[in-house]
Amino acid sequence: MALSSSSKFIFFSFSVISSLLACSSLAREFSIVGYSPDDLTTIDKLIDLFESWMAKHGKVYRSIEEKLHRFEVFRDNLKHIDERNKKISNYWLGLNEFADLSHEEFKNMYIGLKVESPRRSGSNEDFTYRDVVDLPKSVDWRKKGAVTNVKNQGSCGSCWAFSTVAAVEGINQIVTGNLTSLSEQELIDCDTTYNNGCNGGLMDYAFQYIIANGGLHKEEDYPYAMEEGTCDERKGISDVVTISGYHDVPENNEQSLLKAIANQPLSVAIEASGRDFQFYSGGVFDGHCGSELDHGVTAVGYGTSRGLDYIIVKNSWGPKWGEKGYIRMKRSTGKPEGLCGINKMASYPTKKM
Repeated sequence: MALSSSSKFIFFSFSVISSLLACSSLAREFSIVGYSPDDLTTIDKLIDLFESWMAKHGKVYRSIEEKLHRFEVFRDNLKHIDERNKKISNYWLGLNEFADLSHEEFKNMYIGLKVESPRRSGSNEDFTYRDVVDLPKSVDWRKKGAVTNVKNQGSCGSCWAFSTVAAVEGINQIVTGNLTSLSEQELIDCDTTYNNGCNGGLMDYAFQYIIANGGLHKEEDYPYAMEEGTCDERKGISDVVTISGYHDVPENNEQSLLKAIANQPLSVAIEASGRDFQFYSGGVFDGHCGSELDHGVTAVGYGTSRGLDYIIVKNSWGPKWGEKGYIRMKRSTGKPEGLCGINKMASYPTKKM
């Protein structure tokens, strides 16, 4: 049975509801739940929007107090999305499953790259793709069958493992023709010499683990648990996917980055702690961000849209975030480090037949 207007007022409390009156319009993403901008001029519609959003994303809260708190966070995020969408033009934000998390909560849960220690080069050889010429205008490894479905790290700071695995899955498909989903959980549980499970890690160290331990298991043999566990050595009896080595892309060199992407998916690091990242919904992202690297992702292609050059980035925040789990990040910015530092710390695995 639907709540009456008076019941809704009682449930949400006057103080919470009154603060919502500052929101005057909706981001374009809001239309997916059946409301136009004019609908949000009433308190009832704001409450309905929150309830519809909860139902869409399967949100259930432990108490009325928690629900009220999350509603207030939701309201603040709604205001941010609305205000930003009035100012930006090349990308847009929308209500996604993270809309009930404060930005600090979001960063603590979903950011997990650790770069305190210097990277160790995987080889003394020169950059493999140094002499590549005549780059194609666009590349998309998803269309070439070298990218698995978007995965979800959940509330575990394991982005480094997902970035590593996606790069290994890519080179394995390119060399063997077989696209095999591999285990992030094995890295989280077993790669503990330099990496720290749900508390962050670095892709180069993960490549080193895979090489030293003779390969990485399939996802189905060592499934993701969204938490740290005990390394299960018994899984060594099943098939593994191996790599021969890895290389670092020359730092702050976009042309070298593109040369590498043209040949295989790459592990890259970015600064993803800006608030717009939390609610990115589509377009070519060219928003404000620094270059303090805090998130591991995978570059799976590049292209141009409406005069904007971009890099296609696979994230690990699930398929409901961004463009079905991906973000197009502007390139050709004129800054050596690239947007959000994407040119600073890229690397890729190698594999022999």
